[in-house]
Amino acid sequence: MRNVLSVTSECVPLVKTGGLADVAGALPAAVADHGWDMRTLLPAYTGLIKKAAARKVLWQSDDLFGGPARVLMGTAGGNVILLLDAPHLYDREGGPYGNPTDFSDNPQRFAALSFVAAEIARTGLSDGWTPEVVHAHDWQAGLVATYLKYGPPCDVGTVMTVHNIAFQGLAPAAMLGTLGLPIDAFNAEELEYWGQISTLKAGLVHADAITTVSPTYAAELMRPEFGMGLEGVLSARASVLSGVLNGIDMDVWNPASDPEIIPYSAKSLTGKKKNRTALMSEFGLSSVEGPLAIVVSRLTSQKGMDLIANAAEDFVANGGALAILGSGDPQIEDALRLLARNHPGKVGLRIGYDEALSHRMFAGGDVVLVPSRFEPCGLTQLYGLRYGTVPVVAATGGLADSVVNYNVAAAQMGVATGFQFHPIDQLSFTQCLRGVIDAFSRTSDWTRLQKRGMNQNLGWDASSATYATLYERVTK
Repeated sequence: MRNVLSVTSECVPLVKTGGLADVAGALPAAVADHGWDMRTLLPAYTGLIKKAAARKVLWQSDDLFGGPARVLMGTAGGNVILLLDAPHLYDREGGPYGNPTDFSDNPQRFAALSFVAAEIARTGLSDGWTPEVVHAHDWQAGLVATYLKYGPPCDVGTVMTVHNIAFQGLAPAAMLGTLGLPIDAFNAEELEYWGQISTLKAGLVHADAITTVSPTYAAELMRPEFGMGLEGVLSARASVLSGVLNGIDMDVWNPASDPEIIPYSAKSLTGKKKNRTALMSEFGLSSVEGPLAIVVSRLTSQKGMDLIANAAEDFVANGGALAILGSGDPQIEDALRLLARNHPGKVGLRIGYDEALSHRMFAGGDVVLVPSRFEPCGLTQLYGLRYGTVPVVAATGGLADSVVNYNVAAAQMGVATGFQFHPIDQLSFTQCLRGVIDAFSRTSDWTRLQKRGMNQNLGWDASSATYATLYERVTK
């Protein structure tokens, strides 16, 4: 086995705020099948040391950005976890990043994570484990390759994965000195971004290879409407940029064995009908002839949730029902509350997040709505496919890569797995949902659509092989 260090700010089952955690939790087992021993480094947020049973000290420092620190080894989800225990940086209430507002010292907190990753790359751990490759995820690990560049020589390869370019790790230029980097690094070719530091840009500039989480998103990022100011950097590094579509954990997301639901499979959808009845009861919904649509999402404009609030009026008027789980923008939350009040028995709403409930929703829904204005990869539509809950998606990013649009030609060829709409606006979404209602009325066609999605291989087989090849390529 060859060694690779994954550096992330979150990882299931320890801590999760989004899809990054799912990817970080799934990668180790996926790449192990290709000969790579992956350990995952993340901060020891409050309670994580106990949760991971992390006891063995493999690295330590008397002063890491203002306080003592050590790396403890534990396990979680069958993976080897390295927790960066630095109480002055991570042992606090407010989640990984701060709630409701970001912690003011987040630049230092995650620079410390990158710094320790670089130190492990140079010197290894006390048990003799040394990585050949460091795989850094998002802005929180964006400085790994920068610390390697500006420190003692090191022949470790680096891969930088962008899960969402909207989060760029911005910090005031005055903070540079507190990050342990030379002033020379603050220039337009490296860390400087419109007068600020961008740790994401640093990773994009300095990493040996760059990936993002779908082929379409990789192409989109080199265009101004999606690159969010970094399209020039990515275009300049197009030769080392690739899109690798995320997979899902096929064991965790398995309707035949999911402990949260009445089991079913593509061979027999009887259990799915029972889950539908139970879900409608849980959300206080009346029986409808049309499809039961679910939404499991952050309630933000980026996720297209303002489109949901408006299109739902037409959807329920034409026989559909809607169950929504999520939280986010207060204005969108209020709009959805009003929608639910105006349509009792047709629209149900739960503000917040509940992992077990999300499983019940995927099991009980007929369709899952994912109208994101941009979506690097998206996992929601993959969960929908796995559970026979037909995805309705905006034609962007990983949504476009993972859902084959239902139309006459695709239906005749037997390849359709869901519905896409474009342009991403109110009229197009509303018209798409009318098409969904029409297709749902043709029971045999709909069942074939469900089963086709359920029979897809949505796991990590292909993607893990791509990552293994990439690790080999950057090995120096």
